[in-house]
Amino acid sequence: RQSLHIRGIRCRRRRKFSSSMHRLEDQMEIRNIAIIAHVDHGKTTLVDALLKQSGSFRENQHVADRAMDSNDLERERGITILAKCTSVVWKDSRINIIDTPGHADFGGEVERILSMVDGAIILVDAAEGALPQTKFVLGKALARGIRPIVVVNKIDRSDARPDEVHEEIFDLFASLGADEHQLDFPMLYASGRQGWADLELDGPKKDLSPLFDLVLRHVPTPNVDKDAPFGMVATILESDNFLGRILTGRIDQGRAKVNMPVRVLRPDGTVVETGRLTKLLSFRGLDRVPVDEAEAGDIVAVAGLSEATIPDTIADPSISEPLPSRPVDPPTLSMTFRINDGPLGGREGKKVTSRQIRDRLFKETEGNVAIKVTESPESEAFEVAGRGELQLGVLIEQMRREGFELTIGRPRVLFRENEETGDREEPFEEVLVDVDEPYSGVVVEKMSLRKGVMQDMRPSGGGKVRLTFLIPSRGLIGYHGEFLTDTRGTGLMNRLFHGYLPYVGTIEGRRNGSLISAEDGQTTQYALFALQDRGTMFVDAGEKIYTGMILGEHSRENDLDINAVREKKLTNMRASGKDEALLLTPPRRMSLEQAIAYIEDDELVEVTPSAIRIRKRYLDPNERKRASKSRES
Repeated sequence: RQSLHIRGIRCRRRRKFSSSMHRLEDQMEIRNIAIIAHVDHGKTTLVDALLKQSGSFRENQHVADRAMDSNDLERERGITILAKCTSVVWKDSRINIIDTPGHADFGGEVERILSMVDGAIILVDAAEGALPQTKFVLGKALARGIRPIVVVNKIDRSDARPDEVHEEIFDLFASLGADEHQLDFPMLYASGRQGWADLELDGPKKDLSPLFDLVLRHVPTPNVDKDAPFGMVATILESDNFLGRILTGRIDQGRAKVNMPVRVLRPDGTVVETGRLTKLLSFRGLDRVPVDEAEAGDIVAVAGLSEATIPDTIADPSISEPLPSRPVDPPTLSMTFRINDGPLGGREGKKVTSRQIRDRLFKETEGNVAIKVTESPESEAFEVAGRGELQLGVLIEQMRREGFELTIGRPRVLFRENEETGDREEPFEEVLVDVDEPYSGVVVEKMSLRKGVMQDMRPSGGGKVRLTFLIPSRGLIGYHGEFLTDTRGTGLMNRLFHGYLPYVGTIEGRRNGSLISAEDGQTTQYALFALQDRGTMFVDAGEKIYTGMILGEHSRENDLDINAVREKKLTNMRASGKDEALLLTPPRRMSLEQAIAYIEDDELVEVTPSAIRIRKRYLDPNERKRASKSRES
């Protein structure tokens, strides 16, 4: 009994100490900032260094590189896909930091995040300079009245050109309509990997304290009303096995308390649900810590609501009007998600029905406002619209890892009709290409064939040329692999949604036909060796195939049915062991994105947890002929 009594005293003292620490933190001044930049300019690495130098980790604590990239796909691809929040304490102030995606396809995440913050750090690579996504995120930040801090990162690169990059950034601010205060932006030179930032190029380069201090001086505290009734806009949605739906956002007014009653309002004012905040979580380093109360200006996560989603208003029951939320740019690309109705369907995955696919897709739309899902006229299929091939490719990859089997149609751009003129319009993209001078000619030629118009051409140092194009989005579908081949893997291509412009006519697609399996079975070394002269193969010996599956790319423009399961006839004079001398050219293996970009309108990509295959939409050759005749007529 005495032992239990002592343990109880310790627990009460620990809770008392913990609650007093939370009260101390609640009295701190708050700064809310987002770190935004082009992909691979070092945002997540810089956040790692900020966390370490602010004392968010113990000295002996092991922390993985790019700690904010917790998703498996993010670690594999080396990019940030989902925005994440963290918090550090510096000189009696708490700084909430949001790490945002850098790829243009995930721009919907960045747009939402900017509504939660009062400042932004624009990170720019000291060698690459301001690239398309830098322009996109900076334009969104300036439109919200944010005065960004510019950090020229990766100063330690051998090809760094900080002075030129400074000029490029100033010109970019001016071209985006920055006002006088925004043009007077503070700038730091930094190396996120080495963990230092400085006001001068020849400074001491000790640590990141100049960046912390600049944030406290330059970023204003939240301009909010703490005495008004509670209200916040849901900005990030997650799912937790224990807490259910978790919604993250900034408290715009009032105070949030655990178990307080709330109502949820859609942007049009309709009431979604009423409930209670069963859990209130505040960010402390990489952790979410339960708190009893939080006030306006802080970024928190709440649980206890079953229907609320992005960008609903969660508020006190006395509030009847939703808080303002900014609309997100519409999707520009669509794909058809179907069930896997091929001969191998249902053998490699656990989730194969249209109902399971439908539930998963509509669940995705709850947390990803840049994706739209509609029922397709085609049986057991859905139209999924998003920002680009990468965004939809990430969704498909997540689904296949969750055990789904499905087939994907060719990406299609979303056209629209001009309300004033009635003309048909299509999405265009601004493309920035950095390429070695010897390959610039072939890039210009290929882009012009795809209806691209060159806007600018200038040397970028080191024997490279920077080309700027304006091109229809559909002209870029399937081009990236060809671009890497043409530039021997040395070219860099960055793209950004420009807007809708008048339709420019037909664009030539893939020139080569397909090698199509005419038999079911298993490929043989004997058959593939005899077919190598017909084109490039996608399969190796010993793989399961079926009629209508695409086994390779034909060397000519027409499709060709082939028999890849044929075995050598054995006689007394010919033994099967002699097949070992047949050498096969290694097959061409495609990633998911490459396969999606490769297919034509009459083809599909079959995606399962263990395989990616390409097939014809109609497996039976007679059906394919009838469908081809109906299209021609």
